[in-house]
Amino acid sequence: MIDRTKKEPAAMKITPQRLAILEYLEGRKTHPSASDIYKAVSERYPMMSVATVYNTLEVLRQTGQVRELVIDPEKKRFDPNMKPHHHLICLRCKEITDVHRDFKLTLLENERCNYEIIGNHVDFYGICPKCQKKRTVR
Repeated sequence: MIDRTKKEPAAMKITPQRLAILEYLEGRKTHPSASDIYKAVSERYPMMSVATVYNTLEVLRQTGQVRELVIDPEKKRFDPNMKPHHHLICLRCKEITDVHRDFKLTLLENERCNYEIIGNHVDFYGICPKCQKKRTVR
C-alpha cells in the first residue's frame, strides 16, 4: 500500500504526473515494469517523460513504498505490496503472482556465516495456466 503521508525527499514534489503514478500503483496486484507504468500513465499525461517514471519509482523505493524486483534481468519490476509475501513466477511470460503464506525457514548456525537473519523471500518458478494452455493448443 502506497503511503502518501510519508515524507518524500525534498527533490520529489507531488506533481499531477507523480500522483498519477502513485494512483496507478495503489492496490495493484500485478508487478509492473517502469515501461508498463509509463504506457498506462502517459495516456492521461502524454507530456510525461520516462525519466519522471524512473525518478518517481526510485524515490518510492528509497522511502520503502515499493519493492524493486529483479526477477527478469532485462526488466526491473515493482511491487507496491510491502507486506511480507512470496512470489510465483512464470518462466515463459514472466507473470508474477503473490503468495501470502509464511514459510518457516531456518538456517543452521554454520550456514548463517554470522549474519543476523531479519527475513526471507521465496520465489517459486513454473509455467502459469495461460502459458500451459498455449502449449497444449499448438
